[in-house]
Amino acid sequence: MTALLGTLSLFGLLAIGMPVGFAMLLAGAFGLWLFGGTTLLVGYLTTTPLASASSFELITVPMFILMAEFVILSGVANSLFTAAATWVGRARGGLGIATAVAGAGFGAICGSSTASAATLSATSVPAMLERGYEPKMATGVVAISGTLAMLIPPSIALVLYAIIADQNIGDLLIGGVVPGIIVTLAIALTVYLLALRRPESAPRGPSFTMREKFASLKVAGPVILLFMAVTGVIYLGVATPTEAAALGAIGAFLICLAYGKISRRTIVQAITRSAATTCMIFLILMGAKFFGYFFTLTQVTQNLIGFVDDQQLSPATVLVLVLVLYFILGCFMDQAAILILTVPVLLPLMISLGYDPVWFGVVVIVMAEIGLVTPPLGLNAFVVAKYTGRPLEEVFSGLWPHILAHLIVVAILCLFPETVLWLPGQMQ
Repeated sequence: MTALLGTLSLFGLLAIGMPVGFAMLLAGAFGLWLFGGTTLLVGYLTTTPLASASSFELITVPMFILMAEFVILSGVANSLFTAAATWVGRARGGLGIATAVAGAGFGAICGSSTASAATLSATSVPAMLERGYEPKMATGVVAISGTLAMLIPPSIALVLYAIIADQNIGDLLIGGVVPGIIVTLAIALTVYLLALRRPESAPRGPSFTMREKFASLKVAGPVILLFMAVTGVIYLGVATPTEAAALGAIGAFLICLAYGKISRRTIVQAITRSAATTCMIFLILMGAKFFGYFFTLTQVTQNLIGFVDDQQLSPATVLVLVLVLYFILGCFMDQAAILILTVPVLLPLMISLGYDPVWFGVVVIVMAEIGLVTPPLGLNAFVVAKYTGRPLEEVFSGLWPHILAHLIVVAILCLFPETVLWLPGQMQ
């Protein structure tokens, strides 16, 4: 009963619009008070805030966020789209495919999906509409391409999962590389098939000479160097994820400097935004500690594992049910809230059924990508609608083929776990 009251109080606070960090903190405190009274609550209050923020691994979060801020200021995404369009724009649906490639490239140096969607909205959508693309196709591919930043390292979502699940951050980041490539190919293939089915929705772009194509690749140099400064050094064992995040922030600053976008105002702006986002994430983590400890005391996870054992459900059946749960939650809740609410409860269950925690983390993040574009609360769809001035219904209409393609990718990752685990396994 205590667990139920604490959980209901959490959902009640979220329903009235309270920020997830405060909601989890208050609901967790209420649950601890119900379970052990004032003594337990005060004792936990005196130790948890410092313990939540003093972990060395948490330095990764502000460094990746600062890196993303500098990347956004540099405007490199514009050049990435132009380069990709130069190579594939002539193909049927080429500008849509170029958007997917640019989204992957931008995601490889920026861990924020909403920032990626906003940036691509300002570059890709006008170019596609100018070429006669159907608006719902143009906005849909931009919204889904923005989600790649959640999966391709440096991914703040993967770092957040690693911290919540107490897993190696490097393994999670490297584990997202191959699935990130698969998702990028799925987006590109979806665009191509849609254009093949209805050629008038995605006209061909202009052709370019090989000299022009190779000249466009010069923009890829800084992106590749920054990607190697983060993901490459982790994979090679040269640096820890925390050190790699610091290298990434420095590299992004240098790119911004090279593009002539550095000034006192932009530096202050980047640092201020990074600090605000970091404080929000740390507050969420502190709230998660409270609520997680409450769940531990009330043995919610152990009871769930026992319940599944009693039902004699197969691991595959449980996995399908869990994925359906994530799909439903993604339609109504913020992705960070979903991770923090579900991972402490569901991960022990999945491990008890023989599933790898790194593999499960990547699959959960792909499901979170779907949540970013599904109605009624698909955040990326709202971002694209805002920055392009197109109707929200139009954006959602263009997303359904990509949602189906993402579900197929999830099935592939479930059937072939090595697509996730092979690359991290090469690090050991």
